[in-house]
Amino acid sequence: MARGKWVCSYKKITLLVCFFNIAVALFCLRSLYASLYIYSGSVGRNTLRYKPDQIQKMEESEQIRKAHKPVELIKLVKKFEEEFSSETMAVELPQHLKQKIVDEVLQRLRSLNSNRTSSSDSLGIDIERQAVESWRKERFKEIKLALIEGTSSSSINLEEAGILVRALGSDWGVLSEEIGLWMPDQVAHEEHDDKPEGAEEFDEEVLPGRPLPQECNAELHTDYGGDAVRWGLTNPQDSAADCCQACLDQAKNAKEGQKKCNIWVYCPSEFGCHSPDIYQHKHQECWLKFAEKPKLNFKDRYPEWYRNSHPSAPVIVPWASGVISM
Repeated sequence: MARGKWVCSYKKITLLVCFFNIAVALFCLRSLYASLYIYSGSVGRNTLRYKPDQIQKMEESEQIRKAHKPVELIKLVKKFEEEFSSETMAVELPQHLKQKIVDEVLQRLRSLNSNRTSSSDSLGIDIERQAVESWRKERFKEIKLALIEGTSSSSINLEEAGILVRALGSDWGVLSEEIGLWMPDQVAHEEHDDKPEGAEEFDEEVLPGRPLPQECNAELHTDYGGDAVRWGLTNPQDSAADCCQACLDQAKNAKEGQKKCNIWVYCPSEFGCHSPDIYQHKHQECWLKFAEKPKLNFKDRYPEWYRNSHPSAPVIVPWASGVISM
């Protein structure tokens, strides 16, 4: 009998515990629901409500802003960014491809010179520029066609052809300066009939700026050595003619015992000129030098052994020089 009472009381305790847990759970759910209701109500009360006239004013201001948007200016800026990005896109060429381009260009120019029938049929700078540009377009089409057809020659493979297509299709002026193939700009001159009778004809101008006097003996792609009587790092000149004149003036005004300038060396390239020393030689540098027996440092092209020991050296000598004839 006692055992039966114990069993009955155990079941009652179990039921009471279950009812208690259910009551606690219901209370928790009710509290959570009440808090969510209060939060949503407060958010709804804090929401900003605009009146119809306010909405209309905002729409009008948006239309005014769009109407005054500088559309043309934005187009110009985008166009400038595209042009700038295309101009500054540099194509790195291996040394042997740079050499290949220079060899082919020089071969084209030599063929033009060999086709001259007389000394009066001289090639001007504009003709040489047209010949180089014609070579670039022909080579670009030829290599591009080879890439499309997937063919290659013994002298160039498909990988190198892809590099050359990107290089020849980019800014040729930047590329030619990079490989040292500098060509002076052609200066247009108007002819006048007021020349004095018997006046001598001047030779065709080959360097930017005013014509050089005959005694300057200007030579393109040439670097003469000698003792510096005036450092070019601190002696910029506007043109090769001004550099030569500075040499003439120094020789004329030199004091007794001072070395007189008889060599001028000028940097006509806007990208600067290469030299094996530690300095960075910039555009318009003018070096005044003296040498009893002027000797060439480099002429036309830097030799292969020199470029191997100076990887940053271009193929073509960028300097212009002259030995003063006294």
